Amino acid sequence: MEDGKRKCRILSWLNENFESVFMVAGLLSIILFITWQVIYRYIITQFIERAGAAVWTEELSRYIFIWISYLAVSVAIRKRSSIRVDILYDHLPPRWQRISWIVVDSLFFCLTAVIAWYGWGQIERLMQFPQYTTALRIPFLVPYLILPLGFGLMCLRLLQDLVPQMRRCGPLDSCIGFGLVALIISPCFLCDYIEPLTALFGYFVVLCAIGVPIAISLGLSTLATIISADTLPIEYMAQVAFTSIDNFPIMAIPFFIAAGVFMGAGGLSHRLLTLADEIVGGLYGGMGLTAIVTCMFFGAISGSGPATVAAIGGLTIPAMIERGYDKFFACALVAAAGCVGVMIPPSNPFVVYGVAAQVSIGDLFMGGIVPGILTGLVLMGYCFFYSRRRGWRGQEKKRDIGTLGRAFWEAKWALMVPVIVLGGIYGGIMTPTEAAAVSAFYGLIVGLFLYREMDFKGLWNSCVESCETSSIIILLMAMATLFGNIMTLEDVPGTIARGILSLTESKIVVLLLINVLLLIVGTFMEALAAIVILAPILLPVVTGVGVSPLHFGIIMVVNLAIGFITPPVGVNLFVASGVAKARLERISAMALPMIGLMLLVLLLCTYVPEVPLCLVSGK
Repeated sequence: MEDGKRKCRILSWLNENFESVFMVAGLLSIILFITWQVIYRYIITQFIERAGAAVWTEELSRYIFIWISYLAVSVAIRKRSSIRVDILYDHLPPRWQRISWIVVDSLFFCLTAVIAWYGWGQIERLMQFPQYTTALRIPFLVPYLILPLGFGLMCLRLLQDLVPQMRRCGPLDSCIGFGLVALIISPCFLCDYIEPLTALFGYFVVLCAIGVPIAISLGLSTLATIISADTLPIEYMAQVAFTSIDNFPIMAIPFFIAAGVFMGAGGLSHRLLTLADEIVGGLYGGMGLTAIVTCMFFGAISGSGPATVAAIGGLTIPAMIERGYDKFFACALVAAAGCVGVMIPPSNPFVVYGVAAQVSIGDLFMGGIVPGILTGLVLMGYCFFYSRRRGWRGQEKKRDIGTLGRAFWEAKWALMVPVIVLGGIYGGIMTPTEAAAVSAFYGLIVGLFLYREMDFKGLWNSCVESCETSSIIILLMAMATLFGNIMTLEDVPGTIARGILSLTESKIVVLLLINVLLLIVGTFMEALAAIVILAPILLPVVTGVGVSPLHFGIIMVVNLAIGFITPPVGVNLFVASGVAKARLERISAMALPMIGLMLLVLLLCTYVPEVPLCLVSGK
């Protein structure tokens, strides 16, 4: 009897944590491998003659990265973590919301099943015609196994989600859900031919509207176009699902996310908050100013807007409310300050844009510093004058050079992260990906051994969270590559560029139109999704009027950062609302003046390129 219970517990644990074991081991391994690569290059080779190059570390890390990214998608499926458009879903009655999940899971299953099936075809070809990796001579069969195994596991997790959902819906509503799925996919099989762009964009719009995650909408619309217009071999989807993320620069994304998570779990937030309070806490609106400065500090570590709001808002919003600040103002202020997290380096949107547009990630990082600081300063100015009118003063306590020095000393390990990242990149010591891995390793050491606020459970949860968060971005980039290849075949970017430039060649007008488009897109689409979809389309337009890809990348990220606080998809607003249990519409109304000030910074960065590019060498 006891043996049976023990076996049940073991099976239950494996069912819950099967992917997590590989994710934790894999993430820690690639952080150590890439850190070792840097140490080996600059230290080991100085003492050992003919040491050679540690080329195996990059190759092995890339393949482990692909494996843990696709395994982590299975975890995201179980938690229903995704980047999607919820406008229609939020206005549906509860019954139709339940039915919509049957539709979403079924369509998601169709895509993963196709990639798993044709991924196995890749394995069969590699078994028949073996190929080997360059450095370690590993059979390509091994890394490519993630296609049938990873996407097959996604199919299993989707079925585990779908079956209970069918029970909740009942037989009638389940049939309605499957009927809607059949209705959506039927044109691909009933029509002999559909124009490629009609199928591509038609399906993408419909799928996004009904709440299918954007990454899956990109993949499914590509699949529908391949079936209905015969643009590419269907086997191509499985191949690109692997090759599109077999890319060393993309690995910077999970590393930067891990660095922020490790430092946050290791006690970073409290120390940064104390330092910021010493700097500005005694002024009018002192706690609000402290929140903004802390968000700027934390943004220089995490590279994520929502993560910044969650980490800093959880501490500062309750503190502001306790000291008499308006609750909705406090939420809006921290949500707006969180936008700085994607401007000040490191920044995940800059990494994604750099990979998509083939622009130096280091230059993008340097170009984001001034817009990030300007945004922080205008928000601080607004907070100061708004608080002064209402008599909200900072906490009265002793503040002098001694207390400031102690706070700075306590936060010294956290403040070293941007020095490592930017110093390593611009000093020519490390690539952005290596700098990201070293910062993650550094965050691990600080959390475990210096601040000593992270235990084994915290380390495990931090690794799982990092992999899960980054996997959503990686899947998005893989599916966007498929989508983009169809657009390239049909010359969509060139057609749009020629169309706009035929209307006007005025640089001022073109940039204004693009900014308006991006602001609209940012109200309903997450920034990373907008970048991977729109960057290839808009780049030919802006380069046609003399704007450099580097300058446009800064414009795009600053613009889409404002989308973090514009409803209905203002992620920072949702996080702040959840922290304070405050109504979203009241927070949104309070954020309007802050959005206006951020638009002024955007216009300055757009039309005076010397402002954002002043720190970029050889601009």
